[in-house]
Amino acid sequence: MSSTMRDVARLAGVSVKTVSNVVNHFPHVSPTTRTKVLTAIDQLGYQMNHAARSLSLGRTGMLALAVPELRLPYFSELSDEVIAAAQDRGYTVLIEQTGGVRERELEVLASERRRMTDGLIFSPVALRAGDAPLLEVSFPMVLLGERSLHSRVPHVAMANVAGARAATEHLLATGRRRIALIGSFDAEGVGAGSLRTQGFLDALAAAGLEHDPARTGSGVEWNRATGAAAMRQVLSRGVEIDAVLALNDVLALGAMRELFEHGLSVPQDVAVVGFDDIEESRFSRPSLTTVEPGRPQIARTAVEMLVERLTAGESAAQGPGQEVVAEFRLEVRESTALPTPAR
Repeated sequence: MSSTMRDVARLAGVSVKTVSNVVNHFPHVSPTTRTKVLTAIDQLGYQMNHAARSLSLGRTGMLALAVPELRLPYFSELSDEVIAAAQDRGYTVLIEQTGGVRERELEVLASERRRMTDGLIFSPVALRAGDAPLLEVSFPMVLLGERSLHSRVPHVAMANVAGARAATEHLLATGRRRIALIGSFDAEGVGAGSLRTQGFLDALAAAGLEHDPARTGSGVEWNRATGAAAMRQVLSRGVEIDAVLALNDVLALGAMRELFEHGLSVPQDVAVVGFDDIEESRFSRPSLTTVEPGRPQIARTAVEMLVERLTAGESAAQGPGQEVVAEFRLEVRESTALPTPAR
């Protein structure tokens, strides 16, 4: 016969409730007691009946995370942060990719797969204001991204405008005046690209400068290849540049490669700034100056908001949704360092 939780409790010399606290990852168990329970579980080969647990609690112990693309470093690193924050609260995370396609984002909301999880952390990029009624779902949800979309859905955002403005002001402070912009923005003006572009233009305007459209390189897909292609667009026009603001880090990395291909040195000839502070930006050569948008805070806050909704139940589902904007930080690295004056 298979072992039961009562068998584990008897062998470990603790209560059944204590065993339950250990297997459900509750934090308020002493290390010594936790070790005794885990040792007893190993000796008996005990396996928890997850189906029975779900029936008794009305929970699955799993959260869903829906993001556009895991191959984009920002979202893969965000997913890692969400998984860690959820584990701290005793939850497992199931990840779905939407590809940034509206139909697949809507499927995330309506799919029967939602019954497998207790709640959803959702990063939509294709949904628009008119889709707000579709967010009236029957399960707890937290939105990530640039816009709230619905007043009753908790929302965690990054300071796109302020972060891009700070990055541009940094370039201006180093004496750069002919700044190229790499990346594209959406027609509605509410996506990350549009908001970061707004911050860029605000900083130029405050410095009494205008942006020359010839210094804009478009890149619909934000990856290294389009960053290089967008940089190539700008260079082919023959306009002078002394700096680049890329709307994310992988665009910046592609742009730096293209600058090198054209015999330009970073940062001596052209300074480069990105946005997102992906791990690769710290190890590129030169290392990339970038905006750290508060990714750990975004992940942790989203999980905490969702768990609060799960704990509060129906009362929270009917209340107003809280909105949190994460704190950003400008990470100044080698790609914008001023050249050392000659002796």
